[in-house]
Amino acid sequence: MEPEWTYLITGMLFGLSGGLTPGPLLTLVISETLRHNIREGMKISFAPLFSDLPIVLISLFLISRFSDTRLVLGVIALLGGFYLLCLGYENITFKGAEIPVEKAQPQSLKKGVIANFVNPNPYIFWVTIGAPMVMTASAHGYLAPASFIVAMYVFMIGSKITIATVVGKSKRFLSSTFYQYLIRILGLVLFFFALYFFREGLMAFGLF
Repeated sequence: MEPEWTYLITGMLFGLSGGLTPGPLLTLVISETLRHNIREGMKISFAPLFSDLPIVLISLFLISRFSDTRLVLGVIALLGGFYLLCLGYENITFKGAEIPVEKAQPQSLKKGVIANFVNPNPYIFWVTIGAPMVMTASAHGYLAPASFIVAMYVFMIGSKITIATVVGKSKRFLSSTFYQYLIRILGLVLFFFALYFFREGLMAFGLF
């Protein structure tokens, strides 16, 4: 398979996982949809486009500074593997989402951006997973890393928009068997990527 397609598919999977897995931003998407309308939920879905850019740039800068330090990259890969392992476990044990709508306050896109900017998950993801993967992909030209980034955000935002639309029409979706199994399947995918990062980390230490 061509590198561009490999990173495209990888970006799609990470985007789906990030978009569908319950978290602070998805909670805002759902609460705004239920309290107001689908359109308000969709607005929150676009928050990563505004909040993630400085995170991505800073992460790429930091990783590029250590690009020649194999042991440091090995540690980062192992940390990324543990992070994905934890996320995968949370997905595998997922039993449905409960959103405290009655306590939710009206949120705007600005508040959605702030909520995502103070959320530690984007920082952890980009430092330990996203930036190293983009740096590796850049060895194949510009199309491979661009495919990864674009695919990830298209599917992340698209999946949140889909959630807002479905929840706006059926509040039972969050506790449905379909949603639970979908999250668990994505958990298995995260386990697979965790093994990949563990392998990269061990190779950096000459243990694989």
